[in-house]
Amino acid sequence: NGLSGVFLLEALESKLESYEQQLMELNKYSTQLTEEYSRKVEYHHLLIKSRKFLGEATNLERQEAANGIDSDGDDVNEIGFAMAPLVGGAASTTGNVDSEMSFSNIAGVVATADKVRFERMLYRSTRGNCYVRFSSLSTKAKDAKNQPIDKICFIIFYKSASIETKIKRICDAFSANRYDLSNLNRTFELQGQQQKNHREMVDAKVVLDKNTETRLRLCVEASSSLEEWLWLVRREKGIYHTLNLFKNDVASNLLRGRGWILTSTLVAARTALKRAHVQMNLTPTAMLERVPTNWPTPPTHFTTNKYTWAFQEFVNTYGVPRYREANPALFTAATFPFFFGVMYGDIGHGSILSMAGLYLILTESKANARGMDEMVSGIYSARYMLFAMGLMAVYAGFVYNDYFSLGLNLFGSSWQYSSQVDGAPATMLGQYGDAQLVYPFGVDPAWKISGNELLFYNSMKMKMSVVLGIFQMTFGILLRGINSFYFRSKLDFFCEFLPMIIFDLALFGYMVILIFVKWSINWQNRMALGSCNYNINGVFGACDLSTTGQCYSYSGNSCTAATLLVELCPLKYGGTGGGCQPPNLITTLINIALKPGSVDEPMYEGQAGVQTFLLLVAFLCVPWLLAVKPLYLKFTHKEPVLKGPTSAENPLLGGHVKGHSNPHGTVGLDASHDEEEEHHHGGGGGDHGHGDGEFNFGEIFIHQAIETIEFVLGMVSNTASYLRLWALSLAHTELATVFWEKAMVAAIEMNNPVLIFFGYAVFAAVTFGVLLCMDVLECFLHALRLHWVEFQNKFFKADGYRFTPFDFRSIIEKAILE
Repeated sequence: NGLSGVFLLEALESKLESYEQQLMELNKYSTQLTEEYSRKVEYHHLLIKSRKFLGEATNLERQEAANGIDSDGDDVNEIGFAMAPLVGGAASTTGNVDSEMSFSNIAGVVATADKVRFERMLYRSTRGNCYVRFSSLSTKAKDAKNQPIDKICFIIFYKSASIETKIKRICDAFSANRYDLSNLNRTFELQGQQQKNHREMVDAKVVLDKNTETRLRLCVEASSSLEEWLWLVRREKGIYHTLNLFKNDVASNLLRGRGWILTSTLVAARTALKRAHVQMNLTPTAMLERVPTNWPTPPTHFTTNKYTWAFQEFVNTYGVPRYREANPALFTAATFPFFFGVMYGDIGHGSILSMAGLYLILTESKANARGMDEMVSGIYSARYMLFAMGLMAVYAGFVYNDYFSLGLNLFGSSWQYSSQVDGAPATMLGQYGDAQLVYPFGVDPAWKISGNELLFYNSMKMKMSVVLGIFQMTFGILLRGINSFYFRSKLDFFCEFLPMIIFDLALFGYMVILIFVKWSINWQNRMALGSCNYNINGVFGACDLSTTGQCYSYSGNSCTAATLLVELCPLKYGGTGGGCQPPNLITTLINIALKPGSVDEPMYEGQAGVQTFLLLVAFLCVPWLLAVKPLYLKFTHKEPVLKGPTSAENPLLGGHVKGHSNPHGTVGLDASHDEEEEHHHGGGGGDHGHGDGEFNFGEIFIHQAIETIEFVLGMVSNTASYLRLWALSLAHTELATVFWEKAMVAAIEMNNPVLIFFGYAVFAAVTFGVLLCMDVLECFLHALRLHWVEFQNKFFKADGYRFTPFDFRSIIEKAILE
């Protein structure tokens, strides 16, 4: 409309004041009309009840004349009439009574709940010298809101003026509305009063309805523009709030503001500034330049898409990365669905989950619909994540050859069972080690029905979990080194990264090597080398110790059943097996620390010496990590000129690195940028007080000791934590097996169609509730924990803050009405 923000707000304020004034006047008038209408309704029904009271008044006057009560209301025989409700109906006939003996009356309505207290108060105050009659309002008596009026009619007969004063005060105290029934004995006047009140009541209702209609029309008219007004106010408020951050310069005629902007949008911002000058026909007075001085740590911003947004939010929930620090979300986007698939691996269940994710992707337009439930909206925001999790579960299901706990014979099994009876032996369709017998992808389906299925899968999944975990933790340590190298922090690189990576590779990297070495060895051949089943000609299996007392070893030496394996094995690797017996890797790894220099079941020559050397290297890395950095900081602190960057110069702590451009980074704005500014990037003090604060060696050493203990113990505990990949995969498979066998197989064996139908219903229900809901959430949370704790704590500082630019879209979205 061409108006500036000031005129827009003034026009809006004037319009809102007009609406407010009209509504306030209408509300005030409505209150008066409502009260007036309610009184008219009460009076209307009281007049109807007055016909009943008319007979009571006539009888009372006649009785008064007969009993001889004087004009002051004093009974010569007894103290007035006992105040109690009349029993039965009253006479409807009327007669002529002397005016001296006539009674005055006060009529009205009082709340039903106050009836007993009202009656008691009248009796006590007048000492019984009044006569009261109550009658409930008709159920047709309703107020302006069409709600029943919970009140009761009353009429009080009296003769004394002093009593009248008391009665009026009591009515006022109980908020009882009093009405005129002075013409109670004049029937025609009473009927005329009733007709007049009825006309006024109808007129009041019409006016009240018109008032309500007018107020509703104004509210509807205002509500149609409410969202637009909210957008306008929030937009202008955001602009004014930002402008208030500007400060006057020395000359007090120029506003100066400093902030952050994406490097990639700097040119677009300057173009927009020039275009604004042209459109408003102003002389170019606004400038947008870089600030050359060192600022605090810049905010962190990452450009995301529909797929990576959910993973970035996961990382930001744990902590926002430091400026230009390695972003864990980039790797989480790949490893999170994969680890979920490892735990949830099943072709059938994964297919259902991936189809659910695909449905969310195809209907993603509903995600921004108004009135969308918050939980449903959150699920839509993770639609690509769910789809990737389902695909990874399908992939892992093919690796495990698991389809709703059943094996699929896709490429033909290399094993053949002699019969279909439980416990029947299986024979290999070829020679052991033949490459043609290797199942093309995944596990041979014969293992799904073998007696040692659980042992085989446990061994495979446990070792796979350890390998994946150590690979991810090692990669996390490498990212720590990359951060140090990128920010040229030599102290962190040599005193933290190097001892950490060496310690990791010496113990846990070696563990992975042992696993692959054990997988790669032909143990059937090795065990044959260490057996006593050779004849004198060296033919394996030609001699049997059960039939003959003496046979020969692979080396041609005679042997008996009492000959030790280490003597039979020609490899001579040492230990108890000599290299001809597959070792227990857990025992081997534990003995590296508990029995250094000793290997019970070696797999290669010189294994004991290698393990002792690696243990010594890992042991030396602990004091290296613990003491070198604090001591270096202590000695360099005494020098007059520090070679390392201060906390303001270290980019990871708040500065920037010359020569490194980041299209997704931020730059400080306001003045020219000095491209020739020099920074020294020698050592790094980082988080340990090597900056502008007071140097405290004890604090630095304690901090480093805590970090060392956390790393050393964390490597052990984190490696064990990755076994959850194996445990949850095992639990998923076993639950699927139990549901299939107890629900479907049991029903099928009964050979009853009805029972099969109900069996399938039970199978589908428990599969959906447990495996497709609870187990998905369980695997999801465990995969999230592996990334937050085991992976990110190796390199992720998580002490940055998010870049929150001035954005009209985010401001207006907060003003959208549901």
